[in-house]
Formats: sequence, structure tokens, C-alpha cells
Amino acid sequence: MPTPPEEIVWDLPPLILHPFNEHTPPAALLANSKAALMLSGLIPSDGTDPEELSRRILAGRYSEIRMLFFLGKDVFRWLDQCLDWTAHVPELREREWRPQCFAALLTATTPVEVKEKLTRWGVSDYISIFRRAIGLNTMFANPPAFGDLAGEFLRNYHKYADSLCQRFMEMEEYAALDPRRFHFALYASGEYSKMLEAQWEEKAE
Repeated sequence: MPTPPEEIVWDLPPLILHPFNEHTPPAALLANSKAALMLSGLIPSDGTDPEELSRRILAGRYSEIRMLFFLGKDVFRWLDQCLDWTAHVPELREREWRPQCFAALLTATTPVEVKEKLTRWGVSDYISIFRRAIGLNTMFANPPAFGDLAGEFLRNYHKYADSLCQRFMEMEEYAALDPRRFHFALYASGEYSKMLEAQWEEKAE
């Protein structure tokens, strides 16, 4: 007897994350974080001029925005792939699908196997990271130049990005997906390439 459609476990396209291709060294990111702590008085000042500390903070925020923007590109690519996938599944194609269905699966009801992999990667606050990546990509088609962003936005971009994501999720009514029935794998792009190469080699033998 065939499995009823409401009980089938579906495998969505994998979410593949590409390297950010940024050239900010870890030491610079650490210096930017220390600048924020010194300016707020949480750690003693090292004598650096407050204006220089502010400049470092804004530079650090800008690096974060760029990284989240490129992450969001990968997420939106995956959302499009999921929509295309549903159009080719007879049991699913008649339903009303929205990008928000899959965005919520990623950020609100994340499948256990994806949570576990992110934890192994050392990513704890992945929900905020993905939501902010989505929010920034609803506003920018390309990574904005540093000089095009106001200091207020740079300092508090996370609040704006959170609001943008929330607005995106509220734009359309959508059905929540059960993570027990909709699975997807998460890969770094290099990891995924190696997996495909191994599969091709097995088929060639």
C-alpha cells in the first residue's frame, strides 16, 4: 500500500553555504570587538582616541553586514530551489507555496540534523544569523559600500535586519512545515563538492 501524501517524508534541496571571500583577518575582528567594549566602558581603555574606537566599531559592523549579506544570497538561492522543487513533485505542486514556508523551516522549526551540524560548526545563535541574512537581502541587491551606509544603521544594523526579516515573513500567508516530514541537508560548498566528486568516482568504477 502506498504511503499517504500526508505521511511522506520529503527531502528538500540541500542548503549550500559558500565562503564569504572576505579578507578581514581575525585579529582585525578582535580589535573591532575590543573597541566596542572599551568605548562602552566594559574594559579599560588602552589610550586610543574615542573617534578611532568609533571608526573601528563601524568597520567591524560593516564586515559583519557583508558576511551576512553573502550568507543571505545562499539562503535566497535555496528558497528559490525549494520552490522549483515543489513544482516538480506531483503530490505537492497543487499547494500554495511561498518562500516563507522554507524560511520558517530554517529559522523557526530547524530540523534536528541541521541544528546538530551548525552546533558542530560552532554556530550557536544560528537563528539570528539566518534571520539577519534574510533581512539584509530583502533590502540590498548587492553588498552596499561602506560610505553608503549611515553610522546609525551600521551601529544598529542587527535591529534593522531583524525588523526586515520579520516584515518579509509577514508579507505572505504561508503554511508551516513539519520538520519531521521536510528534511534538508546543510553543506559548506567545499564539503559538498568533495561529496559529489566521491559519488562520480564511485559511478565511474
